Amino acid sequence: MPGGSDAPERDTVHVGTMALTDCASIVMAHELGFDRKYGVTIVPHRESSWANVRDKLVHGSLDMAQALYGMVYGIHLGVGTSAVDMAVLMTLNRNGQGLSLARPLAEKGATDLASLCALMRREPRAYTFAQTFPTGTHAMWLNYWLASGGIDPLTEIRSIVVPPAQMVGYVRKGSIDGFSAGEPWNHVGIMEGVSVHAAASQDVWPDHPEKVLATRGDFARRYPNTARAVIMAVLEASRWIDANAGNRMRMAATIAGSAYVNVPVDVIRERILGRYQDGLGRQWQDTRPMRFFDDGQVNFPYLSDGMWFLTQFKRWGLLRAHPDYQATARAINQTALYRQAASQLGVSAPEGDMRSSRLIDGVVWDGTDPARYADGFSVQARPRHAPEPVTP
Repeated sequence: MPGGSDAPERDTVHVGTMALTDCASIVMAHELGFDRKYGVTIVPHRESSWANVRDKLVHGSLDMAQALYGMVYGIHLGVGTSAVDMAVLMTLNRNGQGLSLARPLAEKGATDLASLCALMRREPRAYTFAQTFPTGTHAMWLNYWLASGGIDPLTEIRSIVVPPAQMVGYVRKGSIDGFSAGEPWNHVGIMEGVSVHAAASQDVWPDHPEKVLATRGDFARRYPNTARAVIMAVLEASRWIDANAGNRMRMAATIAGSAYVNVPVDVIRERILGRYQDGLGRQWQDTRPMRFFDDGQVNFPYLSDGMWFLTQFKRWGLLRAHPDYQATARAINQTALYRQAASQLGVSAPEGDMRSSRLIDGVVWDGTDPARYADGFSVQARPRHAPEPVTP
């Protein structure tokens, strides 16, 4: 347990989570006692929607939260809300989200992006897709995926906000034609026979950043030792989860419980182990399933990861003008604090703050010239437009 000047300023930290598989590292840090090892007690609080997470984090009911990467940047810039100084402490996971299509579409031949595009051209009507938060990762995966197939997500579909645990119910009622959300809800839709797998988020961006451990900027500045201790606890839990399949299965059993995700354990376990199926008879082993640590590759809060979401905000009209991309990312992503925590655990961190990725459309993103990158897409907002929210 840290002592002296390194001791946490707070002994208890209230952390918001959602009923999603990628709450796992926060939950296991608490359940396995890694938090107490570093002098803090993590108290998980399950929330029902990302709007609740945002509001409680901003107003101080929560000290930290499992958060959508883009949501944190949206709050910081005041996109659709009052601006509040925010901080990303670490990346919680990569990959493992999904894009699902309602079974009636699949029965008409729409089972992937190409066949969805063909159906929409053949049978034009008002198609409705759901995502989980307007500035969140799932909205960005949905938009990017559709646009890569030539569908304008701002003018050719209706995009609504639905909390992740309610997605399957919306499909069952016929309220939506598809959705973009985290696990286990894509797999639940398949198991219940109401939707099919169209794509995984790692098909859109291999090894993409997903959820982050977020807090307010003033909390990170006022309680840096507490923030570092929580990073260390969650980082150790992340390493434990990815150490072997047995640990992942134990994790799945833990988070499947009523206090966290509240689903049958098999629903979580299959995709955590990379066992995918599309609901139409095809099964495969995904080489890039959800990862929480991956030898430390997952958790560093790369500036380029945060900057990417800013480029998409500009692309889709959520920002009117180009922000100072790198300065904004440097203000939010706590790279120095993360490096301190990782060093104390013997976890390697990259020398640089940027990384390079190639997305589904073949375009490379490496943080270089973000304004040009944002303006270079053939499908983008003209004029400013934002997804229509649905009150949970």
